Amino acid sequence: MNGPFIPKHVVNNKQVDKPWNLWIEEEWKLAQYDCTTKNILTSSLYMNEFFRVSQCKSAKDMWDVLEVTHEGTNNLKRSRKHALIQKYELFMMQQGESIAEVQKRFTHIFNHFIGLGKDFDRKEINIKVLKCLDRS
Repeated sequence: MNGPFIPKHVVNNKQVDKPWNLWIEEEWKLAQYDCTTKNILTSSLYMNEFFRVSQCKSAKDMWDVLEVTHEGTNNLKRSRKHALIQKYELFMMQQGESIAEVQKRFTHIFNHFIGLGKDFDRKEINIKVLKCLDRS
């Protein structure tokens, strides 16, 4: 099996791959789940994405590479969140901007917050929108 999940056991205080003939049923199932997951992931990717994960040994490794590629590291997520918070706090209606344009810009910021896992109270959102509107 050229798969990622290979059960280990200790020989001479070293962890080594367990021979196939010693695998128990649960270990076979885990290996099969991992192979199936790898197949599902690779068959659903575009070519450039496939090449990015093709050398990964396990489905978990593949998932981790894809997650960092598309969502970024925790530091990057934190930076995005801080930039978005600043954009939210400084949000104001611009000179000559219509209500529809303000709503579109605000919705864009709000949707990014939801994507990053931040949740707002409906009352808080309404107050923010009302405060940012121009008197005209």
